[in-house]
Amino acid sequence: MTLKIDTPAVLVDLDVAEANVRAYQAYCDSHGLRLRPHIKTHKLPRLAEYQIAQGAIGITCQKITEAEAMVAGGEMRDILLTYNILGAEKVARLRTLAARVPLSVVADSSEVVGGLSAGFADATKPLPVLVECNTGADRCGVASPAEAAQLAQEIAALPGLTFAGLMTYPPIGRAAEVAKWLSNAKSLIEEAGLTVPTISSGGSPDMWRAHEMPLATEYRIGTYIYNDRSLVARGVCDWADCALTVLATVISTPAEGRAVIDAGSKVLTSDLLGLEGYGHVLGRPDLKIDQLSEEHGRITCDGPTGLRVGDQVRIVPNHACVVSNMLDQVVLVRGAEILGTEPVAARGQVW
Repeated sequence: MTLKIDTPAVLVDLDVAEANVRAYQAYCDSHGLRLRPHIKTHKLPRLAEYQIAQGAIGITCQKITEAEAMVAGGEMRDILLTYNILGAEKVARLRTLAARVPLSVVADSSEVVGGLSAGFADATKPLPVLVECNTGADRCGVASPAEAAQLAQEIAALPGLTFAGLMTYPPIGRAAEVAKWLSNAKSLIEEAGLTVPTISSGGSPDMWRAHEMPLATEYRIGTYIYNDRSLVARGVCDWADCALTVLATVISTPAEGRAVIDAGSKVLTSDLLGLEGYGHVLGRPDLKIDQLSEEHGRITCDGPTGLRVGDQVRIVPNHACVVSNMLDQVVLVRGAEILGTEPVAARGQVW
């Protein structure tokens, strides 16, 4: 089937995306987990509102600009920013945003919480701050439960701030270790006379095992709404659960076993995530997207590709979140029905 859409284009099947949201909300409800989806995957206020309507307690954003776009384009009632906000200009924008919608942030150092306090010291309501914890994924976060307890006390003592709990992006498949780390931190904080109202965890690869770390009070997850090739490879979902695809056109067939499409790294991205190739061509597992330049993608096959110039292919990308950020708009569909284009509202400037 050839769709009357200019390519390359990013398609979002709302039927599939909404089914994914409902399925995971049902899982969280059955396990008593509060769901706080990360909008970095879709960046669309309409989908954030759908997630909230199905039972999500609020949303997660990674940047102030993402949060601003969500507030401007929809009815957001609770936002967690999972990023160290550093610098007076950013903190001032954060305060303006906090006057419009309840929000909380994370921090993993005295420098960050000091800057937040300076910007919120005379605010009517204190800014809730969670301590980000490195429980093994080795990204941001304090290195030990003792450091988490120390920073929690600093937050509680600073003007304009209130300690709101613990947050982590956990390593995949190590729920028991994560639970032990956070339990120790929680005990030390409570011994210091503070309560730990929220323990925020997350991650799409372990989404169906989130209940194995029952210490978490909320779960942050982004990719689940679209899914992608990396999650199919991990057994998290099937191809039919992938709501985001890239529609591309064959623009050259220079050899029997080689074809070139009009989707390169500017659409499919260079993310591999441990996989071979740059996406899965739906219905053609024999084809490999083995090479990208900026505007071209090369498809190869052990035999004849069977592709002709003008043919269209739909590709499930390795990493849906990055693809969402590559184009100014996506094309919304429901199955074979084309609904129209939608601006990617939270795409744009870095901050």
